[in-house]
Formats: sequence, C-alpha cells, structure tokens
Amino acid sequence: MGAAAAMVSTVLAVPSAADTCGPSTTCATTVTFTVTAGSGLEISTPDGPVDIGSGAPGTQISGQLGAVTVSDERAALTATWTATVSGTAFTTGGGTGAETVPTTAVSYWSGPATATTGDGTFVPGQPDAASAEVLDEPYTAFSKTTGAGDNSATWNPTVVIDVPAQAVAGTYTGTVNHSVA
Repeated sequence: MGAAAAMVSTVLAVPSAADTCGPSTTCATTVTFTVTAGSGLEISTPDGPVDIGSGAPGTQISGQLGAVTVSDERAALTATWTATVSGTAFTTGGGTGAETVPTTAVSYWSGPATATTGDGTFVPGQPDAASAEVLDEPYTAFSKTTGAGDNSATWNPTVVIDVPAQAVAGTYTGTVNHSVA
C-alpha cells in the first residue's frame, strides 16, 4: 500500500503537458510578460542662479534659462501631462519699491521643443516671443496632449524683464518655478 501511495504522489508531481494536437492542427501556448512603470512623472530645471544679463533702468533684459525637461516614465495608456510655470518678483538690497521688479514686469516664453521622445503631440505654451506670458499668474509652459507610453520633452525657455525706470542698481534675484501634473 505504501508503494502505491508513493506512485500516485509521483504521478501528481509531474507538470501538466502542453496542448496535444493531431496532424495539420495548430497547438497554442499562452505566453505572458509584464511591462513595468519607471520612476513616474518628473520635471527637471537648470541649477541656479542663472544670469540672464544686465541693462539700465527702463530697458529690457532677456535670456534663456537652460534646458527644462519633463520625463514621463509612467508607461500609461493615456500619457498626457501639463507643465506649469510661475514666477516671483525680483529684488535687490532690502526689497523696497525701487529695489523690486514686480511679476507684472517678468515675461516667459517656452519656445519649441529642443528634443522629444515617445509618441504623441507635444505643445509649447508660448511657441515664440510674440506669445510671451507675464508671470503674474501660473501659465502652461508645455504640454503633451496625446500619446501613450514613456515620453519626454525638453525646451529652453526665455525670461524677459522689463526693468522699471525707477529701478536702482544691484543684482536682482527671483525665481521661475516649473511643475508638472
């Protein structure tokens, strides 16, 4: 009886066989694999401070910030996103009225993408200088409106400062903030 039990046990331990098919018949084997998502949705910006130049009171100063990149590694079926830009006032010294350039005097334009990966439609928020937005409130800097899977977009935005006529001499500091969702 012990030998019979051992034999049954051995028979049960044998893996099940694949389909068995006769001549001129297709045998199918189901195969699976898993696609994993990466680190998610991220935005990277240049390390600061970024010096965009100099100019006298009543003039305009402009310069590029450097590469801003959105990396989307969510491996999503609908891989869309919107990058938003906002800014702060720029100040020097004690930040008095004459030592402040308000956000209403700070403009931004994204320009076109300098590089993209993945499929879909990448849309600059401000494709050219004529489309520049005043940074007194948040605006769309760049977006991806269609497509699936991993993707990325890089652009090199320009910041334009309308220096007030009453501005005093000094190095002014402020921030341009980017986020993505």
